[in-house]
Order: sequence, then structure tokens, then C-alpha cells
Amino acid sequence: MPTQFPGCQFSFEAADIVTQIMNFGASTPVEINIGGPDLAADRGVAEKLRVELGKIPALRDLQYDEPLDYPSINVKVDRERAGQLGVTAGSVGRSFLAATSSSRFVVPNYWADPRSGVAYQVQVQIPQSEMTSIQDVEHVPVTLGASSHPLLGDVAQVAYGNVVGEYHRLNGQRMVTLTANTFGEDLGRVSRQIEEAIKRAGELPRGVKVTVRGQVAPMKQTLTSLGAGLLIAVLVIFMLLSANFQSMKLAFVVLSTVPAVICGVIFMLLITKTTMNIQSFTGAIMAIGVAVANAILFVVFAEEHRRKGSASSATHAAKMRMRPILMTSMAMIAGMIPMALGLGEGSQQTAPLGRAVIGGLSFATATTLLILPLVFSVVQQRASVDSPSLDPDDPQSILVKEENSRPEKNQ
Repeated sequence: MPTQFPGCQFSFEAADIVTQIMNFGASTPVEINIGGPDLAADRGVAEKLRVELGKIPALRDLQYDEPLDYPSINVKVDRERAGQLGVTAGSVGRSFLAATSSSRFVVPNYWADPRSGVAYQVQVQIPQSEMTSIQDVEHVPVTLGASSHPLLGDVAQVAYGNVVGEYHRLNGQRMVTLTANTFGEDLGRVSRQIEEAIKRAGELPRGVKVTVRGQVAPMKQTLTSLGAGLLIAVLVIFMLLSANFQSMKLAFVVLSTVPAVICGVIFMLLITKTTMNIQSFTGAIMAIGVAVANAILFVVFAEEHRRKGSASSATHAAKMRMRPILMTSMAMIAGMIPMALGLGEGSQQTAPLGRAVIGGLSFATATTLLILPLVFSVVQQRASVDSPSLDPDDPQSILVKEENSRPEKNQ
């Protein structure tokens, strides 16, 4: 496209409302703000950063968001000569503005129709077809002086120039903004490449700060919050299971399926070339919930038989609970297959959730039936069958207390 349209820049903004909201006010998914007290220093950093960002293949439409080199016409008034001709700088400005734009901005004038009473705005403006060069601007008449009729070129020097066409501010501070779209890579990898590019750009001048906005910042915040939420959920489950079983070891046995879920999710995402995103994170949390529920079924049944004195309680529990565990897992996996395939329109957005659930539950089910009995046997092999419960309402605990408080026969 640059060869077909030389000297042109193209910008493609998000058309759907979901992406616009996720951009948090930015026009593109990637927006980099360079802010500081000196706009020239900010632009110098932005130029270096633009060169480094251009080396990232996944970035498209990399450009400045604001026009920094907007074409302009600079008028430098010769105050000494203007004073000799009886012209002031204010009169030069008003004449120049009225000629290039219109007089309605400097001298508002309304004429009321005496018949209808409708007011019409009257303005003076030179036709744009007659203002096409600097020579035309120099021939603009300036406000009349005392005894002469000077033109703009008689009292000022007119030349082409460049100015900042638009200033962008963040918290009141001027900044230079670089925008870019992404293609062919997930936003997580692109964000890491952007951080490396910022480091390669060199040390920042004093007072200059580089801020990455768009979808990058909320993505990092969301994934961090999901990770923290997952850890808190696992901790809460561990505490509740410890209180329910009156044993931290049994709670540990139940949670031993969580690593299997995580491994299954990662394996499925790798073979399907799916990224770790909000949907896949949510699927991992769902898989952990189902896996913990299946593990609780197994542990409750195994612990009940262990207390009855069964020597092979773990194996017996795996055999007896195989059917309900498989029914629960297979029903969940079967329900997620259409979502994981992502065949419908727009289904690619939710496909990571189904793939994460399928991978996590597949590994967790195999772990629950094959590995969990071994973990239960290792953890509970030294536990006493008649070990008292910590629950004060447990009859076994009451009997043990009575036996301990009974006086010995010799006394």
C-alpha cells in the first residue's frame, strides 16, 4: 500500500462497540503516550521509539495520532515599517484573518430584513480560488493608515512553515502519541515486544515519561486480577475443606487435582494454538471447580471406608465413584465441544473457554481416578482409624474424652 499511495498514512479504528470500550478512549489497541515539560524533547523520544516500534512485525499503521507538522503560513510583521505606515499588529492580524477565513470571526455583523424581521449574518471574505499562493496573501490590503494604503507584503514577511496542528494532553500535560494496530500476534506478546522496544530506545530525558495505553494496560490488570482471584479461590476452598473434613491433609488431597487442571489447560491451549486470555482463564476456573467437586466425591467415600477399617479404601473408592465422576466430566466436556470447535459466526471469541474446560477436565478426571488414590493412600497411611475428630458434637470425640477423664482402677 505505501507504494501505491506514496506520502499517505492510513488509520483504521475499531468499528465494534466492544473493542472501542476495551480501548478505554484510545483510537487503536496500542497507544503510547510520551509526555514531558518540553514538547521538542518529547518528540525526539517519540522519533527514537517509532524507529524501534517499526521493527515489530505485528504492529500495523504505526503513526503519530496528532498532526505535528501541519502546514502553515507564517506572517512576521516589521513593526518599524508598519509604524511608519500607520499600521498596527492588531490591524494586520484582523485583515489577514478576514481575507483567509472571513470577517465573521473578528467583526460580527448582522443585517435585519425590514420586511420579515429575519436577521442575516453579513461577512466579507476573499474567494478561496484567489488565495492560492504566498503572493496572493502578500497582496491582501491592510487596514488603512493615515495617508497610505499598504498591503500585507509591505509591512510583513510571509513564508511557508510548519506548526503543531493539534495538542493532546493527559492530566493537563502536553504529550506526543503513537498509535498502532496489531496483526498476526496476540496482544500479550505484542505488549512484551513493546516494552523491549521502549528499553532499546535509550534512557529518557529528565521529566519525560512513556505510558502504554489502549488495550494493553487493562489486559494486564485483568489477567493479574484473575490470577489473584484464582489463588484466593483455591485458598478459600482449602480452608473450607479443612473445616469440613476436620483435616488439612484431606483438604490437600482434594486440591492435588488443581495442578492437573492447570497442566491440562496449558496443554490444550498449546495444541490448539490458543492464547491465554480472559475466556481461557474463565474456562480454567470452571474446570477447577468441577475437578474439586469430583475429588471431594472420591475423598469422602474413601475416608468413610478407611474409618471402617478397610485396607484398600482408596482403590475401592476409585471403583465405586468412577461412574459418577466420569458422568460429570464427560457431560461437561461434551457440552463444551461445540463451543471449542468455534464453527459459528463470532464463536472464536468464546472458543478458548471451551478448549480450556476440555483440557483441564480431561487431565483432572484421569488424575482423580488414577493418581488421587495413590495420593490419598500416602497421606492417610499413618492415620489412626480411631483418631478423634475435632468436632465437639462428634459422638466419637465425646467417647474419647470420657475415657480420658475416667480415673484409673488402681487409684
